[in-house]
Amino acid sequence: MLDDTRGLLHKAAERLHAHFKENLNVETIEKYVFESYVLLDAKSEVKIYLPSLTERFAKERLNALVKSTHQVTSNVLDILFVCVHNSGRSQMAAGFMSKLGGNRVVVRSAGSSPKENISLEVIEAMAEVGIDITHEFPKPLTDEVVRASDAVITMGCGDACPIYPGKRYEDWVLDDPAEQSIEAIRVIRDEIQGRVETLLSELLPA
Repeated sequence: MLDDTRGLLHKAAERLHAHFKENLNVETIEKYVFESYVLLDAKSEVKIYLPSLTERFAKERLNALVKSTHQVTSNVLDILFVCVHNSGRSQMAAGFMSKLGGNRVVVRSAGSSPKENISLEVIEAMAEVGIDITHEFPKPLTDEVVRASDAVITMGCGDACPIYPGKRYEDWVLDDPAEQSIEAIRVIRDEIQGRVETLLSELLPA
């Protein structure tokens, strides 16, 4: 790791410590920041803007860690969507759940083998229904986000997701949008929307 990169990661840890200092010590935060960098660098194809993406990824993981270790209580549901590349199906599902669930849910997504970027065709298809996912990026699956989740939805990633008691697990059988036409992706998108609407109505009945 280059010294410049190491310095950026220490700065990121300082910013995150200001946010999490009531629950986590600086050593834990630094550990997660540097580990998150290694995960993004080694387990995915993500290379561009890696330090800034690392800070976002580490913050998401630290939020999950705080919840999973019962350091905070929350009335919102944590929902995790997992697919292979975290560049298509899980990103679409997360986009719909974030929009439809609003402040009633915390939504995360991950991949068992994440790609470098979200599919441009998937971004286009979601934009057609008014959902912007251009700020998202593929992330590797980590244990604490599973532990923090109330519902875990998998899509074609086999047994990559660990099983913990007390959570709702579903496996959605969906076509992979990778290398498919925009027309085919629209069909997958609409099916995902319907499944998300059903899931939300079951998790948070009116």
